[in-house]
Amino acid sequence: MMIRQKAGRQPRTEEDTRDLGFGSRVIQQSHERFVNRDGSFNVSRTGFSPFGSFSVYHTLLTMTWRNFFLLLVAFYFGVNFIFACGYFLCGPGALVGSRALSAPDRFMEAFFFSVQTLATIGYGGLSPSGLAANVLVTIQALIGGLGFALATGLVFARFSRPAANIVFSENAVMAPYRDATAFEFRIVNERNNQLVEVHATVVLSRMEEHGGRRLRKFHELNLERGAVKLFPLHWVVVHPIDHESPLHNVTPEQLAASDAEFIVLISGVDETSSQSVHVRSSYKHSEIVWGAKFSDIFLPSDAGLRVDLRKLHDIEMVD
Repeated sequence: MMIRQKAGRQPRTEEDTRDLGFGSRVIQQSHERFVNRDGSFNVSRTGFSPFGSFSVYHTLLTMTWRNFFLLLVAFYFGVNFIFACGYFLCGPGALVGSRALSAPDRFMEAFFFSVQTLATIGYGGLSPSGLAANVLVTIQALIGGLGFALATGLVFARFSRPAANIVFSENAVMAPYRDATAFEFRIVNERNNQLVEVHATVVLSRMEEHGGRRLRKFHELNLERGAVKLFPLHWVVVHPIDHESPLHNVTPEQLAASDAEFIVLISGVDETSSQSVHVRSSYKHSEIVWGAKFSDIFLPSDAGLRVDLRKLHDIEMVD
């Protein structure tokens, strides 16, 4: 059976699959880096409705811990303030056992009664009286139960999210390697958790001349070691520059003229949770030091191997 191509659609080539998902139009027109040093994509998306593109759950999971707890505190006090206003507006007889004589004191009693109701504490000093006050208590009890359940679930989800804090060296180097040269950068796991089955992928993105046109091409670089079973110390990722390397005989000036970017993808398994983790980064041509090597970060010790992470970014020029 013959399968015909749809009219007007060209078959996909191998080059089409090497753009890492950015799309051919973007990679040909953009002169900015594709992946920022912190791993975020250098992409700006506009035109979506504010409600269509916003996810409350994703935002609560990805915001910083500081902002997350500030938001919880603000929500807690905000809900109690709203219900305190409701109890206050129900009138002086809405709370049995109240001893307040002035309006500010009545509001403070209403606020602390709201706190006791929301947290299901119930000291017994105050109790609701009348339909309006009891309706407010019913609604607040429901909101309090759901709110604490959601907050607990969010805290657990944030703690259980697999994440890796892999630190990349500030610069990559073109260093002597055996009898040739190699493109190298250094990474280390800053956390105490152990990563296993760690894989590295390095893709070179640069502008090239093809058929009289200047096009951006992507080349996946062959690595001396593309994966390590264990990652307890540091790892120098090495791409040997041989005759088959797209960096063969390339000069710093040529690398800069081609607007080169080295996109790095690291994946591994968190031994504690047995879940996959992924990190990204990149090096632009201006972040590569030629004729240098990384300084030794091993420390002498009688108690086993030790590394000084403060020297992760240190490099030495080679004569």
